[in-house]
Amino acid sequence: MNNTEAINAFLALGQETRLNTFRLIVQRGNVGLTPTEISEKLGIPNGTLSFHLKELLNAKLIVVERHGRNLIYRPAADQINRLSNFLLENCCGGKPCMASKRKMKEAH
Repeated sequence: MNNTEAINAFLALGQETRLNTFRLIVQRGNVGLTPTEISEKLGIPNGTLSFHLKELLNAKLIVVERHGRNLIYRPAADQINRLSNFLLENCCGGKPCMASKRKMKEAH
């Protein structure tokens, strides 16, 4: 991932409605959500939602697939992982982070 791609992702997520939409889609994972489900859960008018979904698609943070008459929006896991890796690639000077070690110990 390069700086431009990361900036585009952060610009897309830098708006409250888009951030809430993205978080909802991520929570559903591979199951995905239809625009109607998103609209109902977040109380967003369809036209407004369409605009925000387009921005998230342009930032490559979500993907859309047609199933019959429905569009299903899912998180773009590869892009999200690339963004996370981009942010953390120089974390702690390339050494394992203390927070990461603590989380691993707590998980066991």
